Formats: sequence, C-alpha cells, structure tokens
Amino acid sequence: MTAGGPIGLDAFGEAVYRAMLLHPDLDTGGLAAHLDSTETEVCAALDRLADLALTRPTSCGTRWRAVNPERGLAALLAHQEAEAARRHREMERSRVAMAGLIAEYASLHAPGEQRGIEMLASLDQVRDRLIQLASDATAEVLAFAPGGPQPAQVMEASRTLDQETLERGVRMRTVYQDSVRNDPATVQYARWLHGLGGAVRTAPTLPLRMIVVDNATAIVPIDPEDPRKGAVLLQSPGVVAALRALFDQVWDHAHPLGESAQRDPHGLTGQERELLRLLAEGLTDERAGQRLGVSLRTVRRMMADLMVRMDARSRFQAGIHVAALGWLEAAEDIPT
Repeated sequence: MTAGGPIGLDAFGEAVYRAMLLHPDLDTGGLAAHLDSTETEVCAALDRLADLALTRPTSCGTRWRAVNPERGLAALLAHQEAEAARRHREMERSRVAMAGLIAEYASLHAPGEQRGIEMLASLDQVRDRLIQLASDATAEVLAFAPGGPQPAQVMEASRTLDQETLERGVRMRTVYQDSVRNDPATVQYARWLHGLGGAVRTAPTLPLRMIVVDNATAIVPIDPEDPRKGAVLLQSPGVVAALRALFDQVWDHAHPLGESAQRDPHGLTGQERELLRLLAEGLTDERAGQRLGVSLRTVRRMMADLMVRMDARSRFQAGIHVAALGWLEAAEDIPT
C-alpha cells in the first residue's frame, strides 16, 4: 500500500495500520509514541481506517485492533465496488437525462425558434458546422468517438483539420472505445494525434457521439441511437456545462491508449466487465456488440473465452457462475 494509492489510504494511515499489525499490544498513546505523533492524529487515522474496515474496536471498547489484511482488503474492495456502482448509476442517469433533453429540444423547437439551438438535419450540415467550429476554436476541443474502429475515409478527411487545430495551440482530448485498440488504422491515427499534442483515451462504452468546443458550443446527435438523423448544436451555457461535466467524468475513468488493458481483481478487462453488464441487462449479443463497438463474432468469442475461464458449458451455467464468482457485481460496479 502506498500513499494516495488506489485503496484510498494516506501515508500516515498506512503507518498506523502497519504499526498495529506489527505491535498489536500498543494502545493509542503507544502508537502515538511509536510514530512520533500525537494521540489526536492517531485517533483521526483510526477513524479513517475504521471507515475502510481495516480496524475495529476491541470488546472492551478502549483499544483498537487491526483487521487481518486479507479480510480487511477484501472488505475494502467491496466498499470501493459499491462506490463505483454509485458513480456508474449517476453517470447512466446523466446519459439518459441528456439524451432526453436533446430529444425534447429537437421535437419542441424548430430551427431558429430558440436562441442557442441550431438543428442540423443532414450529415453534410453536421460536417460543415464541425469544420467551422474547429477552425474557430481557440482553447479546447473535446470529443466522444463511439462506434469502435473509425472509418478510414473519416480519419483521412479529419487529418488536415486536426493538424491545423493542434498547431494553433488548441488542446484536443478524444475518447474512443476500447475496441479501437485492435484496429491498427485507428490506433495509428490516435498515435499521430498524440504526437501532435492531442490526448487520447479509451473506455469500454461511450454515452453518445459528442463534440464540445471552447466550453461554449456542443454538437450532439438528435437521436444518440441513429446519428444519421442529424444533430443539434447547443450553446446554452447550462446544457454545455452539463455535457462538459459528462465528458470529464468519462475521461477520468478512461485509460490512455498507450496503456495495456487493465484487469480487475477477478481478472476481467473493462470491456469484458461491460459485456457482462450489458448481457445481464438483457441486451442481445448483437446489441451488446453495437454498444461495445465490436462485431457479433467478437462478442461471441469473448463470451466463449469467459465461459472457458468459468468452466461453464452453457450461457445459463455461465450466469450462475458469474453470480457465484462475483463477476456480475464487478461488471455493474465499474463506471462506463
């Protein structure tokens, strides 16, 4: 355990916990003397350790004892998974609310009828406005790029504009889906962006396609499930701020493209966790693949691999194993 590490234990709290493990007979005063600290600081650390389920009071209530590290850390992981589940639910609510807001704006307001809203009815109109916005950007361009591997013609058409934008000193941050890591063309393009100063990360799924420019303008699809229906340009400060907050939340949990896929304590990657969550929600293999940006064949290959690891002979048996092994909880608890 390290200071500020992933389990959330600060340096002094770790020192107190180690001292309690090595010297279980020390009371609060003894711990303070051993660590050259004060009893007030030790008591505060004990409270934090108790919140993390790493210490508990003795039966007499006048002393504390350290919980066995194996049991304590397991409880701590469970606590963190519960917190992750809360964050995931908040983000999912934000996604649904944002999609509903976009649909409401699109249905209630005709073009030009509402200040700060512009309807873009065709893909050509969307492309023209994106080119204009990128050309006029002065500070930052943020983007979600769902759908897995990006079409070669789209990347080629964006290359010159992206280069000009970055060379003007505009910051660019883009989040792709994890599935692009298996597409050499998209990876090459992302590395090219990174070489020019752009920042690229990936996440298992993305809530919608979105671009936010200079914290002042956002373009999102009218129907997140079908971008071909056009997009809406939004300049309402409150709406743009909400979309920026959504981007920041996803960005914080995404991983830089250069990092290898991380696995949780169950040995699952983020993409595998998300697949389990989507299937547990009742999505078909095809629909889950669309959300993950992968083919139907890839979904079935991933599930076959998971079933081998669970020693399951059928999807039904796999579902039982997932619940027994705690994989479903992990899939539901990690933010998307």
